[in-house]
Amino acid sequence: MSNFKQIALIGPTASGKSSLSIEWAKKNNAYILSLDSLSIYREINIASAKPSLEERQEVKHFGVDVIFPDEPFDVTTFIKLYKLAKKEALEKEKNLIIVGGTSFYLHTLINGISKLPTISENAKEKSNDLLQNLEDAHSFLYSKDREYLKSISNSDRYRLEKMLNLYFETNMTPSEYFKANPPKPTIEDTLPIYEIDVDRDTLKKRITRRTTQMLKLGLIDEVFYLEKNYTRSPNPMGSIGIKEVLRYLDGEYTKFEMKNKIITHTGQLAKRQRTFNNSKFTNKISRSLEELKVMLLN
Repeated sequence: MSNFKQIALIGPTASGKSSLSIEWAKKNNAYILSLDSLSIYREINIASAKPSLEERQEVKHFGVDVIFPDEPFDVTTFIKLYKLAKKEALEKEKNLIIVGGTSFYLHTLINGISKLPTISENAKEKSNDLLQNLEDAHSFLYSKDREYLKSISNSDRYRLEKMLNLYFETNMTPSEYFKANPPKPTIEDTLPIYEIDVDRDTLKKRITRRTTQMLKLGLIDEVFYLEKNYTRSPNPMGSIGIKEVLRYLDGEYTKFEMKNKIITHTGQLAKRQRTFNNSKFTNKISRSLEELKVMLLN
């Protein structure tokens, strides 16, 4: 398919990415790849605000309903999903729109990720011994690679474990390893990036409206079901919209407090997303939702 076209659409949560991406996909005979850390889970439907079944029947989505809430994933999952989506799009003579709910994954697709070695059981055992005390684990790595460890908190067990495994497997510090194994981008073609720029007041109204709708659709029942079937241990159970409902179920919040906490935390997330997008995507085209509709759909 010599005229294959792909674009990316980013923006803070509740800014209107999903609806615009579906409109663009319909108009341009395209598939959608969702880069979202919650929509990837099956059975988390309301809390993730994922596209409806009807919308997914109209346009094929990749990256939605891929794994169950108690299954792990990382950025390599989205690398595989992108390759799958592009391969099928080319075979079916479709285009592709990448919707960056979690823009970190888009940034990694564009800029690459270093290939990590297979970790032996021996290395894992050494790591686990140190991880009994996270501060000790952090201090150990910090003594080996002060510069790299500056960006890792001593409470970030996930990243500490990865770096310990890497060190014990290769006998190289993270800085040494990543210098010797530079990242390779997954997306090497031109990728125009469009960002929905929305002012704070408008976004707060959209977040409030979406939160109200989620509660009407049965968010509390969904979280009750998720806890019953998966416990509170899996990572997604700490996500915005889920953790507040759990505290309501524990009697810590009233319904009013729960709703306001979801709105507040979602607004804080949107601020972090905007900051990330501004720092990582310097060549993006930022316009209001209305302006992007004119630009992309006409």
